[in-house]
Amino acid sequence: MTALIPVETDDPAPLGLALRRALEGGPALGFGMLADVPERVPTGTAVVIATSGSSGIPKRVALSAEALRSSAEATAARIGAGRWLLALPTGYVAGLQVLVRSILARTEPVALAGRFSPEAFAHASLSMVRHGNEALYTSLVPAQVATLLDAADDVAVGAALRAYRAILVGGQALPEPLRERAGDLGVRLVRTYGSTETSGGCVYDGVPLETVSVRAFDGELRIAGPMLADGYLGDETLTSRVFLRDEHGIRWYRTGDLGLVDDDGVVRVHGRADNVIVSGGINISLDRVERIVRGIPGLHQAVVVGVDDERWGEASVIVAPRGEVLRRSESEQLAQARDAVAEALGRHARPARLVLVDEMATLASGKPDRDAVRRAVADLD
Repeated sequence: MTALIPVETDDPAPLGLALRRALEGGPALGFGMLADVPERVPTGTAVVIATSGSSGIPKRVALSAEALRSSAEATAARIGAGRWLLALPTGYVAGLQVLVRSILARTEPVALAGRFSPEAFAHASLSMVRHGNEALYTSLVPAQVATLLDAADDVAVGAALRAYRAILVGGQALPEPLRERAGDLGVRLVRTYGSTETSGGCVYDGVPLETVSVRAFDGELRIAGPMLADGYLGDETLTSRVFLRDEHGIRWYRTGDLGLVDDDGVVRVHGRADNVIVSGGINISLDRVERIVRGIPGLHQAVVVGVDDERWGEASVIVAPRGEVLRRSESEQLAQARDAVAEALGRHARPARLVLVDEMATLASGKPDRDAVRRAVADLD
């Protein structure tokens, strides 16, 4: 067994030293573990991350040193190695992997000072350019990308964005309009797909990393490779349900995501299998609706949630930041969204309403807090 040390700092300097020891077989690190923290964990465990993932069910994901290293090495093989900017909390796997990749690359990461903002991003990024000649990388969520692109007319922000050899974007689907805007500005975004259970992103721009296998079983995506978590600490039942071995002994992670793998090997994610409402007796994937809605100008950061509906049982509602909506009435914006969804998925999938908010509720990771958004919409009724 290995000792487990709860992490109480986000400072990359001492955290990096502790993580290096964990990767070398020292005490494991526990992130987000606020109660019932075990003193020891199975030998080989380097990190335990407490997460609710997409299901809302609290889990403690145990990651080995081999899994973390395998993920970081596969990333370097795909996009190169260099110096990283830490712009996400280290208690989330995307932020943690910035530290792991830096350790393997023998570089010192730079942490964003204070609250995320275009000014802070530009200052940190351009200081890295001035004080080194390594290739630069960072990892962001789509909301951060949108904030930076909105401020890209500022010379410093635009220059900072273009300074990166690659900006990994994960945590949620990357709206295509954001990707196109970035491309027009010469900014290289890399869309990633993965989870804590896969030590972070393991599919880049639809293509699995070199050591990763992805297959669709009955419409659900499953992932195999050396970066898989050992399982869920203290929950053997959940571990055995989510991590399966096939007839060849290969271990697969059940993602809970619907999707397919094209004949050319490109992975296409359709959305969460459990993020579905039943409206008028018809199943509707909120993820698919949201992906279409986010393709509409002014709704790039919209979130689509399900609410109770007297007539249909359940209905979908678009929630968007007020400042994002263009100079059109809410009714016009909603009509465009409904038409786009109807054309792609059918009239039954059309959102019922558009709700504008001054500020979108988010988690510490920068992802939308969907439960909070859903509760806020329900309170309006």
